[in-house]
Amino acid sequence: MFKAIDKWLPGYLLAGRHRPGNSKAPRHLLFCVTDHFEPFSRSVGPEAALDRVTRWVHEYPSVFSDVRDADGRGPQHTFFYPAEEYRREWVSLLCELVAKGHGEIEIHLHHRGDTAEGLARTLEDFKGRLRNDHGLLGENDSGEVRYGFVHGNWALCNSLPDGDWCGVNEELSVLQKTGCYADFTFPSAPSPTQPRMVNAIYRAKDTPGRPRGHDRGERVKTYSSADRDNLVIVQGPLALDWERRKLGILPRLETGTLDESNPATPHRVELWVRQGIGVVGRPEWVFVKVHTHGCLPGNRRAVLGEPMLSAHRYLANRYNDGRAWKLHYVTAREMYNIIRAAEDGEGDDPGLYRDYEVKPPPVRGHA
Repeated sequence: MFKAIDKWLPGYLLAGRHRPGNSKAPRHLLFCVTDHFEPFSRSVGPEAALDRVTRWVHEYPSVFSDVRDADGRGPQHTFFYPAEEYRREWVSLLCELVAKGHGEIEIHLHHRGDTAEGLARTLEDFKGRLRNDHGLLGENDSGEVRYGFVHGNWALCNSLPDGDWCGVNEELSVLQKTGCYADFTFPSAPSPTQPRMVNAIYRAKDTPGRPRGHDRGERVKTYSSADRDNLVIVQGPLALDWERRKLGILPRLETGTLDESNPATPHRVELWVRQGIGVVGRPEWVFVKVHTHGCLPGNRRAVLGEPMLSAHRYLANRYNDGRAWKLHYVTAREMYNIIRAAEDGEGDDPGLYRDYEVKPPPVRGHA
């Protein structure tokens, strides 16, 4: 946890000032699972990678069949599929889950030594494949195809100290120009790629000629006049966990990751909610974005096994009584739309705004 502590600790302490206090009931919990879905992770071959994708498609529909949110929807899973691992038949398999209403697919990318021009070509090409070949990705009212993004190795805006795994300082501008509606990469602590802003939803812009444009920005607020050309950064929870200490002394670093050695628990759920991530001026809407690398077999068991099912049941019992709390399962696209609705001053039930700006991908109508 001491790695890059200069990056995240001051921001973590400052974030406490922005946690909402008491707000009107019911409060609403927006819960989103983002998956850095990498079939070839740990350098397996095509046969093993295909088996990983196939298991997800076969197992997911039945696991959470009895779990529902306040709107009657089951848990949603957003697959951020890596452009460099694209296989038409594998994405077509995942489309079965999207068409049945279990989640959506967005863009993930690992790249290194790149240029702004090369990055733009890669994103436009992959965006076109997902849209034209699979009916994926949403669009706005003007017909522009939009996508959510997760950067590989956390290295958004060339943010690793050695400049590896990116190469593009002005990455936020490229994302904006190619239709990205929001970045969902962070938190990344204890990696040095971690932004200095912590537990926030904010708009950021590039610093020309310099890396780390995502380091700081303007928090999203209701009725805001913020520059809409600045990219929305949606962060998940980052916290110090004093109940699970290392060596009985040091707190563990909670980053909202779901993996084999760190499955979901009621205690972790409480930590996620307690960070109070949201839109300034709309304290009754609390946003929780967790992440996983779901194609690793151990992680798949953590996300599709009993620990996650127990966590969903806890969410239903603790945060979906209809009086104090209402639970809403959302995809990354839907979470962004609800953020935008809050930014425009919309209120009441956030479940009404799932399609506020970026409409659902066409394939969701093919169930």
